Amino acid sequence: MRTYATAQLIGDRTHQCDATAVHTAPSGARAYVLLDGIGSTDEIRDWTRDAARRLARTAARHGDAEVGLRALYNRYAAEPDRQGPWARMPEACAVVAVAAPGQPLTIAWCGDVRAYVLVRGTVQRLTDDHNLRRVFPARDGRPGGNRNIITSCLGSTYTEDQVKNEYGHPAIESVTRGAEDSRLLLASDGAYEPLEDSCRNLADYLIGDPREAARDFVQSAIDHTGTRADNATVLVADLRPTT
Repeated sequence: MRTYATAQLIGDRTHQCDATAVHTAPSGARAYVLLDGIGSTDEIRDWTRDAARRLARTAARHGDAEVGLRALYNRYAAEPDRQGPWARMPEACAVVAVAAPGQPLTIAWCGDVRAYVLVRGTVQRLTDDHNLRRVFPARDGRPGGNRNIITSCLGSTYTEDQVKNEYGHPAIESVTRGAEDSRLLLASDGAYEPLEDSCRNLADYLIGDPREAARDFVQSAIDHTGTRADNATVLVADLRPTT
C-alpha cells in the first residue's frame, strides 16, 4: 500500500498554483513538500512546481527540513532578477517535512501553508502562520490583521533580521517532533481555511487510505467555501518510525 498521496482542486482560480513534491535521498531521508504560489499566472504555476521539486531534493539530501528550506530561500533571495524595489518575481508559501531513519520528524515553513499530524485520532497543528493575523491578533472583540497578507515566503529577498524587525517572527520557523506512528497532513490555506472557518474537525477528513483521505479533504474544502474558492491542495502521508 502506498504510504502517501496528494490531491488538488483548482477552485475558482484561473490557474492551479499550488504544488507538491516528494523525494527520497539515498540515506533514506524522505522530504514531503507543499507550496502555495502567490498569484495565479502561468509563470507562478511553473515556478512553484519547479521550486517544490527543488525543495524536496534539497531537504531530503540534507536530511533536515529547516536546513533544506533555508538553503533554497537564500538561493532565491540572491537571484539578481529579484533585486531592486521594482522587482516582481514569483513567490510561494512553503512547508517541508523530513522523515529520516532513526531521526525525529523535522518541519520547516514560511508563509501560511500548514503541517498537522494525526495521532490516535487527534489532529495537532505544528505550524504557526506567517501573516498579519499573527502579527496583529484579534483582541477584546476586535478583528485581527488580514490573514491573506503574507509576512514571509519563499522567493522573498527579506533577510531574517528584516522579517523579525518588521513582523516579529523569523523568516523561516521549524519544529521537531519525536518519531511515532502518525499521519502527516500538509495543507494550503485553500484546503484548511474553509473547514476551519466552518468549525469542522479535520480528523473527520483524514479517514481511510492516504489517497482517499486526500481526495475527501480537498473536496470537502471546496464544498464548504462560501464564494471564490481558492486552490485547495493537501499531501497526506503515513509515517512509521524506522531505525
